[in-house]
Amino acid sequence: MHAILQKLTGGDRRSIGKANEVVAEVLAKPALFREVVSGMLAEDPLVRMRAADAVEKITASHPEYLAPHRKMLIGPVARIDQKELRWHVAQLLPRVAWKTAERKKVISLLEEYLHDNSSIVKTFAMQALADLARQSPELRPIVLCRLRELTATGTPAMRARGRKILAECRGPQRNTKRSPGKAKVRG
Repeated sequence: MHAILQKLTGGDRRSIGKANEVVAEVLAKPALFREVVSGMLAEDPLVRMRAADAVEKITASHPEYLAPHRKMLIGPVARIDQKELRWHVAQLLPRVAWKTAERKKVISLLEEYLHDNSSIVKTFAMQALADLARQSPELRPIVLCRLRELTATGTPAMRARGRKILAECRGPQRNTKRSPGKAKVRG
């Protein structure tokens, strides 16, 4: 195991370990990113989840780092049945400029995540679908329909996230309602 991944071992699932230290190290030396991404396939579930956390944090400012790892991201990494990994994968998927065929696979994967046992995975999958629809307007009608459905029928967390996403999709609304008891003053 690479030395940078050794920093992600030990402890328990309630801790991110030294993930932030790994983030700082990769930001200083981007060539290490490949090693951290490979940690998402590690045998140790703690290393997998912490590597995913580090990758998510790194790519928040450098999404371009994900491009060489796109096939792994929607292939073996996405298929791992670990909620802590999946919610990070859902956050990562909109950060890649997917080709049309790949985008179909990404949408299918996120639909699968909407059936995960974890409410967190489900809400991040909803957000990812909305983010992808912003990037690819042809997805917007289908995604909005799906989000409305999930907002009506999902878990409380999904309904709350759905309301927020749908409000963002509508954009700023003018308030045309008047408060009761207040007359419009004409000058």
